Amino acid sequence: MARGGIDLEPSLDVLNSVILKRPVAVILAFLLVTALFSGGVGMITGEEDETEAFTDDIEALDAFERINDEFQSPFSRSTAQTSLIHSGSDVLTREELVRNLRILEQADERAELRVDSATGPAVIIAQTIDPSAERPESQRRAVERASDTEIRSAIRENSDNPAFTQTLSDDFNAESASASASITPITHTFPPEGDDAEEVQQGIQSLADRSSGEFRVLGEGLTNAETQNVTGDSLTIVMPVVIGLILLFLIIAYRDPFDLMLGLIALLMTLIWTFGFLGYTGIPFDQQMIAVPILLLAVGIDFGIHIVNRYREERAKGYDALQSMTNANSQLAVAFAIVTVTTIFGFGANLTSDLTPTRNFGLVASAGIFFTFLIFGVFLPAAKIFTDNQRERFGVRSFGTKPLATKTSILGRLLPKSVTISKRAPVLVVLLILVVSAGAVGYGQGVDRTFDEQDFLPPEEIPAYIEGLPEPFAPSQYTVTETLNFVEDTFDASQDDQVTMYIQGPFEREDSLESVHRTTEDPPDTYVQTDGRASTTSIITVIDDHAERDPEFAALVERNDRSGNGVPDRNLDRIYDELLASAAGPQAERYLTDDRRAIRVEFDVDADATQEEITADSREYADDFRYAATATGFIIVFESVTEIIFDSAIESLALAAVLSAVFLILVYWMLARRPLLGLVNVFPILVAVAILLATMRAVGLALNAITATILSITIGVGIAYSVHVIHRFIDEYTDGKDAEESLIVTLRGTGGALTGSMLTTSIGTGSLVLSISPILGDFGLLLAVSVFYSYLTAVLVLPATIFLWARWDNGARTPRALLWPSSMSSSTPAAGEPADD
Repeated sequence: MARGGIDLEPSLDVLNSVILKRPVAVILAFLLVTALFSGGVGMITGEEDETEAFTDDIEALDAFERINDEFQSPFSRSTAQTSLIHSGSDVLTREELVRNLRILEQADERAELRVDSATGPAVIIAQTIDPSAERPESQRRAVERASDTEIRSAIRENSDNPAFTQTLSDDFNAESASASASITPITHTFPPEGDDAEEVQQGIQSLADRSSGEFRVLGEGLTNAETQNVTGDSLTIVMPVVIGLILLFLIIAYRDPFDLMLGLIALLMTLIWTFGFLGYTGIPFDQQMIAVPILLLAVGIDFGIHIVNRYREERAKGYDALQSMTNANSQLAVAFAIVTVTTIFGFGANLTSDLTPTRNFGLVASAGIFFTFLIFGVFLPAAKIFTDNQRERFGVRSFGTKPLATKTSILGRLLPKSVTISKRAPVLVVLLILVVSAGAVGYGQGVDRTFDEQDFLPPEEIPAYIEGLPEPFAPSQYTVTETLNFVEDTFDASQDDQVTMYIQGPFEREDSLESVHRTTEDPPDTYVQTDGRASTTSIITVIDDHAERDPEFAALVERNDRSGNGVPDRNLDRIYDELLASAAGPQAERYLTDDRRAIRVEFDVDADATQEEITADSREYADDFRYAATATGFIIVFESVTEIIFDSAIESLALAAVLSAVFLILVYWMLARRPLLGLVNVFPILVAVAILLATMRAVGLALNAITATILSITIGVGIAYSVHVIHRFIDEYTDGKDAEESLIVTLRGTGGALTGSMLTTSIGTGSLVLSISPILGDFGLLLAVSVFYSYLTAVLVLPATIFLWARWDNGARTPRALLWPSSMSSSTPAAGEPADD
C-alpha cells in the first residue's frame, strides 16, 4: 500500500494467481457452494409473534407472566381469547343482544372452535334475567322472552358492575340503558399438545361476517397472522421494485450486458448464500430481516461497481485483461477487506443487544457481508477475466469500457471542486463541521423513542397504489389495525391504559388489605384519581362490589372492619371463603392467588401521559407498598423494551465506532505507518451519524424496534465510502503526488464509482418506503438518507480532513503550523514520505 508498511505484494500475487489464472476452478467451486446453500433456502421459517420476540427476557414481562400463571386471567397462555366487538346505534337493545348471543351460540355448537366460556354485556344481562342460563342457547332464549322493562332493569342493575361496564363503550348511559359498542371476550381451551388461535379466531370471524349486525373480531392469532402477512406482502411488493431500480442503474453504471449479467449473478449468489445460512441456522425471518437483502445488495453493488470501474481504468492505460484485473484486484483487495471488517463491526455490534431479533439481524447481516466479500472479491474477478478472455477469443465486441468519471465527464469536473474549497481553509472547514455536528448531536438527543405492537402492523388505510396491485402482488386483507384503533377510541379502559401491581403478601394477615388501601391514597400524578384516591380494580373492589349486592356478605365485612372504611382488617380467611363461594368468585380469582399470598391491583392511568412518565412513576410507586410490589402491564413492558432499544442503539453505535477506529488505526499503521489515517477515516461517518440523528428528530421519525439499528448500520455501510477514498488517496500520495493532486485523482476515479454506488444503493433501499408496513418504510428512508449522507461526507468533509492530516504528515506539529503551513521549517518530509504520527 505504501512505503514503510507491510509489503502485501507477495500475498496479493498468490491471491491473484489463484483467482485469475484458474478462473474456471474458482467459478465451479463457488457454484458448488451456492448449490449447497440453496438447500437451506427452503428451510426458512417466519416469526409467529413479532412483538413477543422483542419482549422475551424483559423483567416487567416476567412479572406479567407470573400474574398470568398465578391468577385465573383471560390473558392466560394456557388459553386463547377472542374479542367479539359489537357496534351500532345501540347494542343493548333486545335485537342486538340476540344477534350477539346467536354468534356465541353458533360458536358453542362448533366443537372445532373450542369455546370454553364467554362473558360480556349480552351474557351478563341474560344471566341477570335468568341465573340458570349457563349456555349461549339458553341465554339467547332468556333475552328473547324478556320484556323491554326486564332488559332495561338488568342493564341498570349491572351499571356498577365493573365486569359489565368495562366491556361497554365510553358513551354507556345507565339511565337510558344504551351504548354504541360492546366487547364480548370468548375464551378457548386447547389440549396440552398445542393450540391454533388463528384458526379458531378465523372461525369466529366467519360467524361474525354472516351476522346481520356490525361485528369485528380481534385476537392474538389474527394479529400474528396479519404481522406475518405484512412481512410476506412487503417483500413481494418491494423486492421487484428494488431489483428493477437497481437493474436500471446497473445498466447505466456498467453499460455492458456481460458485465451487467456478471454483477447480477454475483448479487443473486450473495442472497442465496445468506438465505441458505438463515435457513440452516433456524433463525426466523421477521420484518427486521427484510432489510438484510437490501443491505447486501447495497454493499454488493458497491463492490461490483468498484472492481469493474477500476478494471476499466487499467484497460484504458493499455494493459491487457489479465494485467488490468491483476492491478485492479491488487489495489482493491485491501480496500474490500477493510470495508468488510468495518461493515461487520457495524452490523455485528447489534449482537450486544438484549433484544433477540436485533441480535439475529446482526448475525445474519454480518454473515451476509462476509459472503459478499468472498463473492465479489474472488468470484467476480475470476468470472470477469474468464468472460473477457472468451469474448476476445470469439471476437465478441466490447460495449462500455470507460470508467464512470473521466477528466472530461461532468462527474470528473464536478467532484474535485470540493478539493479546491477544502485546500483554501481546511481548518475552518473542519471547525465548522465540528460545530454543526455538535449541534446535530444535541438536537438529535430529543429523537422520539417508542415500542408498540402496532409498529409491526399495516396502517389502517392501505395506500391506493398498493390496494390496486394485480396478482401476485395484491396485498392481503388487513383489519386488525382498524379494529385496534376502534377499541382505543371507543372504550374508556384497556390494557394500554392500565398498570398492574403484582404484590406478594401474605394476604391472610389482618392488616394486609388495609395497607394496600392506604397506599392508594397518594398515587402518582400520572394515575387516574377518584375522590383523592387511585382508581383501581382489585380484590378490595371485588369485596366492595359484592357487599353492595349481598347484604349478608356486607354484614360480614362490616363486622370485620375495625377502621370503618369498608376494607376488612381481620378474619380475612373467612371473607375470602365466602367471596370465592359466591357469584363473585370468578372475578375474585382474577385478583387473588389460590394460596392467598399475592394479589394484583389494576390502576387506571392518564391516557395523555407518556409511557416513560407512567413507567417512572410506577416503579417509584411500587416502593411505597408495604409488601414487595412489581409494576407491570403492557405500558411497563413496552417502555422497558423502548429503553433497551435506545440503550442498544447507543451501545451498538459506540461499539461499532470504537472497533472501526481501532481497526483502521492498526491497519493504516501496519500498511503505511500512518495510524492517524484511521481517525481521519472514521471522522466523516461520525458526522453523517450525527446529522442523521438530527434528521430523524426533524422529520418526526422515531427510534423503534426496526430503526434503532440504523445508527450502527450507518457505520457499517457508510464507512465504505471514506475507506475507498482514503485507500485510493494513499496509493496516489505514496507515488509522489502532493495531497491536492492525489485528492483530485481520487475523486475523479473512485469518486465516480462512489457516486454510482450511492445512487443505486440509496434509491434501491429507499424503495422500502413502498412497503405496506410504515416501520419498514421509515427504515428504508433512513437507510437511503444515511447512504447519501455518508457519500456527501466522504466527498465534502473528508478532503478538508485529509489536507489537515497531510500538513501533520509533512511535519506540522503546532497549531500555527497547521493553520499556516508556510511557517513550517523547510526540513519537513516530502509528500509520500511518512512522518511519525
